[in-house]
Amino acid sequence: MGVVGAGTGALGGAVTPAAAAPVAPAAPAFAHPGLLHTQADFDRMAAKVKAGAEPYLAGFNKLVRNGRAQSSWRARPLERVVRGGEGDNVAQFYLDVHAAYQNALRWKVTGDTAHADTARDILNTWSASLTTLDGNADRFLAAGIHGYQFANAAEIMRGYEGFDLARFQKMMLTVFYPMNDSFLTHHNDAFITNYWPNWDLVSIASVLAIGILCDDRAKVDQAVTYFKSGEGNGSLKNAISVIHPGGLGQWIEAGRDQGHALLGIGLAATICEMAWNQGIDLYGHDDNRFLKGAEYVAKWNLGESVPFSPYTWRKGAPGKWSGTETFTAASGAGRGQVRPIWEGIHNHYVKRRGLAAPYVTAINAQVRPEGGGGDYGFGGGGFDHLGFGTLAFTRDAAPAAAPAASGSTGTGAVSGVDSGSGAGSGSGSGSGTGTGAAPTPAETPTPTESSTPSSTASPQSGIGEDLAATGASGIATALITAGAALTGGFLLISRRRAGRGA
Repeated sequence: MGVVGAGTGALGGAVTPAAAAPVAPAAPAFAHPGLLHTQADFDRMAAKVKAGAEPYLAGFNKLVRNGRAQSSWRARPLERVVRGGEGDNVAQFYLDVHAAYQNALRWKVTGDTAHADTARDILNTWSASLTTLDGNADRFLAAGIHGYQFANAAEIMRGYEGFDLARFQKMMLTVFYPMNDSFLTHHNDAFITNYWPNWDLVSIASVLAIGILCDDRAKVDQAVTYFKSGEGNGSLKNAISVIHPGGLGQWIEAGRDQGHALLGIGLAATICEMAWNQGIDLYGHDDNRFLKGAEYVAKWNLGESVPFSPYTWRKGAPGKWSGTETFTAASGAGRGQVRPIWEGIHNHYVKRRGLAAPYVTAINAQVRPEGGGGDYGFGGGGFDHLGFGTLAFTRDAAPAAAPAASGSTGTGAVSGVDSGSGAGSGSGSGSGTGTGAAPTPAETPTPTESSTPSSTASPQSGIGEDLAATGASGIATALITAGAALTGGFLLISRRRAGRGA
């Protein structure tokens, strides 16, 4: 008898070896550094600043002047961070998060190891201390916003002498990720529509950043899949509910207020950039759907009119309470608020891809150079974004090219190429007239840089209350300090300046 699995008999009784079973190709390795910035990005920043090139130098000077970018900064770690409710102490945490990022960035641009030492010490001190994120529903915002931000600081410091990456990764996996995953899965036991896009987006950003930081393909896939097709309002298909004739994509939170609409745009851009640096093109997903949404929000905040299809928001929690609210126009609340979110969007679509983005280009020109945490007020909204996009994302134009091939959820990598806050509800109003001059046209690209992705509520129960209506104080501060006014049909965007040092 033949031996099962030994092969098939041939002439002369010889036996051939069994054919080897096919082996699935290994998943591409992650590129590091590879969250918001690649090594090519750092090289570009350093060279441009050393040469005194603008607008890089103006962007760098914003960093240098920021109180958290100083090597004298000392961490104040906590074991338990609370956002929302009694004992709220989240500001003590996020000041250190931004100090770690800003010092890490300053080190990469200048080579001054005093800043690297400061960033390392902040990261190490917190990973040795933090065990719990707590509070009311806003705890999920803290886990998301500061999860993606802290992961970015750590990614920059990867490999630096004395930085305990393994302990930091453990903290991200045991303190931050479980809360991110819980929110995306259960939505605080509310109706999935109860939470506006920004709530999902902070969690998606954190899951993606943690996945890349920890070389965890499953978490990257989770974030990418949800951004594309998740059932919550943070997926691109739901956040941008309607594509109007002419290509503007209605961002649903624009009917609520502009502080939250801008927050969502900034978070989505962060997700797209981190994915891009791992070879995943979310910017281009669904026929550049994100660009259409960004153009919509930029146009409205420039003082122009935008179309609006009525949107009905279902809020509440199953078996506890429910309600609906219909928004019929883009809201004038917070219109013209300044956030450091536009530079990366402009430079991707216009410079990397050679596409027209006239309203994004126009609003970016008005708000640059972008600062960072602490330059836009000291409420929670002032620290929703890492910022410094003028320094970090300004690039020369590149010829448009097809995105890199990707796997089933778009997580393939390609080697060797460059690459908020609280809630509060209210019916939106205001249509705008917009009689200003035409936006700045897109620059004509020149073949100097690659355009393919890089490789390398109250408490949980919410009975009788709006589960999303928590943490409104930061947004209220942001709206008050926005200082936007319409004059002669134009929106005059005033910069929000920090009122005090940290």
